[in-house]
Amino acid sequence: MGISTGEQPGYALLITAEAPARHPFAVNGLLPQLAAVPPARLVGTSSASVMQLANPDDPNTVLTTLRTAAAVEGPLLVYVAGQLVVDHRQHLLHLALARTTARTVRYTALPWHWIGAELHRRPPGTTTVVADLAADTDVWQALVHQEQTLAGPFALYGTVQLQDRRHSPSPAYTHALAHILRTAPTRPSTEQLHHQAVRAAAVDPAATLLLGGQPPVDQAPQTDVDVPAPRTEPVPTTTAAAEDNPHRVISEASRAGRHGEAAAIAASYEQAALREHGAQSAEVAHWIEVRAFLALQEGTPDRACQLWLQAAVVRLTADQHPEHPAVAEAVDRAHGAWHLVSDPARIRELGIELLSLRTQVPGKSGARADVQTRLANLSRALRP
Repeated sequence: MGISTGEQPGYALLITAEAPARHPFAVNGLLPQLAAVPPARLVGTSSASVMQLANPDDPNTVLTTLRTAAAVEGPLLVYVAGQLVVDHRQHLLHLALARTTARTVRYTALPWHWIGAELHRRPPGTTTVVADLAADTDVWQALVHQEQTLAGPFALYGTVQLQDRRHSPSPAYTHALAHILRTAPTRPSTEQLHHQAVRAAAVDPAATLLLGGQPPVDQAPQTDVDVPAPRTEPVPTTTAAAEDNPHRVISEASRAGRHGEAAAIAASYEQAALREHGAQSAEVAHWIEVRAFLALQEGTPDRACQLWLQAAVVRLTADQHPEHPAVAEAVDRAHGAWHLVSDPARIRELGIELLSLRTQVPGKSGARADVQTRLANLSRALRP
């Protein structure tokens, strides 16, 4: 919301989806509320157009619409509301669609990383994703503990609410957002709008993960979501500024655009892990993965891919088997980052290394073939 107020017209893509669950996260009635907001005010530009996608049942339909939106030249807002789910084979985040069940996630839900893959070519600072989401306990905890992330090449705002036997969330964030946009005398900034909506929605702070920006003091979550949480206890270090919670300090520095500072803190912890646990250790691999997240935040997917590949190799040599979730995640994240790389030389270099790893960590069906196909297509494109 409100990326820029330049001369180019804006564009908004609004997606709501309800899975056929017994107690769904009721989002299908939200689009009329957002449609009542003038498109230019919704996006934050002098003029804009809006595309709505209500309760789609095919991920490829969503992908095609998303691809069209990503091609616009002006500021882009992508609004997504629905239930987050994870496929049990690859543990990748998906947005449940109208036909999604627990057994059909891989085939009927939208992989969240597809959103980042389509938006990564857009100019920095022109894209915002607003999300009003719910998740079951396992998925919500994975986000809170930074084992999963919704981050991508866009500004991200919104909420993820816990949905379990004790919590039956409603999309109050969107209700508040639409009301503020319709009634405020002037359009608030993106940051202000997000915080105002969180306060007006009165979400349960103990069961709500806030996305993007610095949360209001009285709504601060226990953890951030920009960098992965450690899988072991924090490594001792002499870095005074980061000693209490290095991941929070790193996340805050990255959000503020101090990428060098964030990377330096992570590197200092990696060195401490190296001295204490050795080069081939899960502790070292973790901090390499933190640097990979930072590289992706900084907009260098080739560097992120290289680091995730490195982390996977370290984990394998640290006697974590190829089926270990941390190994599989590192290779999958490397694979996703690789698809964001545009330089042909780097695509080939990283792809060859990725293909080698895919022989040990095959991933989901077709993952290795995907690498082979992209490398083959690259070779054909480079032929004189």
